Amino acid sequence: MKIDKVDKNSPEMTGFIRWHSDAAEKIYNLAFNDLLFRAHSVHRAHFDPNAVQMSRLLSIKTGGCAEDCGYCSQSAHAPTGLKASKLMEVERVLEEARKAKAGGATRYCMGAAWRSPKDRDMEAVLAMVRGVRSLGLETCMTLGMLTPAQSDALAQAGLDYYNHNLDTSERFYGEIITTRTFADRLETLANVRDAGLKVCAGGILGMGETTDDRISMLVTLANLPVPPESVPINMLIPIPGSKLADAPPVDPIEFIRSIALARILMPASHVRLSAGRTEMSDEMQALCFFAGANSIFVGETLLTAGNPGEDKDAALFRRLGLTPMQPDVGA
Repeated sequence: MKIDKVDKNSPEMTGFIRWHSDAAEKIYNLAFNDLLFRAHSVHRAHFDPNAVQMSRLLSIKTGGCAEDCGYCSQSAHAPTGLKASKLMEVERVLEEARKAKAGGATRYCMGAAWRSPKDRDMEAVLAMVRGVRSLGLETCMTLGMLTPAQSDALAQAGLDYYNHNLDTSERFYGEIITTRTFADRLETLANVRDAGLKVCAGGILGMGETTDDRISMLVTLANLPVPPESVPINMLIPIPGSKLADAPPVDPIEFIRSIALARILMPASHVRLSAGRTEMSDEMQALCFFAGANSIFVGETLLTAGNPGEDKDAALFRRLGLTPMQPDVGA
C-alpha cells in the first residue's frame, strides 16, 4: 500500500472515530516510511511538531504494593530488594515540585505504590494536588484503583490528569498481573472520566506480548468513550528479581511503529515517550518524536527506574530544534 499524501478531511485528521483491529493492523504494517509520513501528517495537523510537553514524576509512596505486576520493582510479591516507604509529607512534595518547575517541567506527576488509596491518606493527597497546582503546574496522579467518591474528591481538589495504564492487551493481561483484572482497569478509567478528570492511560512494550497485543491495547484505548488525553508508551526496563527480569528487549523499529500507530489512532492525545529512554539512542528518540511522540518525563528517576538527566535531554532538544510545550492550567 503506497502512501503519497494524507487526506486532510479523513477522520483520523479531523477527530475521533471508532477503530477496528484489522484496520489498525494494516496501518501498523505499512512500509515504514509510509507509516511515518502518515503519523507525522496527523501529528502536525493537531500539534506543533517541534514542541514537547515535559513532565516530572515523583514517587510519593514507594514499595510494598499488594499487586503482583510482573514488570514492577515495587510489588511486594517480587524479591527486588526495594524497601517500602511511608507517604511523603506534603511540604516535601511541594519542594520537589518547585525544583521540577525550575528545571523546565510543566506537568507534575505523583505516584503511590498502592492497590488503591485508603481514606486516611486522601487528605494529604488532596493537599498535594492543591499545592502543586498553585505553583502553575499541571497535576497528575497515579494511586491505583479509584472509587467514584475518590475520583470526585481529586477532581474537586483541582487534579488535571489521572494515570491508570492498561499495560497490555486484554488477552495478555493475565500473564502479567493476576491480582486485578483488565475490567478493573477499565472501571477506574470510567470513574475518573465520570468525575471530569482527564485520563492518562497507555502501556508497556517488551513484556513478551505479540504485535497483535500491542495493536489491541492501542485500539482499546482509542475506542474508549473519550480517548485518553495522554498516552504513555513505555519500553520495559527489566527489574532484577521481577517476573520479567529476563525479558528480551523490544525491537526499536517495532517500538517506533507502536508510537506511530498511537498517534494515528489518537490524533489529539499527547503521546508520551516514557520509561526506557535510557536504553534508546538519540536517533531512536528522534524517530519517535517524528512519529508523533510529544511528551517525555524529565529528571534522572522515574519512580524507581533510571531516566536521562536534564542535561542530556537539553542537548537532544537543541540538536533536534525541539522546545518545551507550555502548560495548560485552567482557573
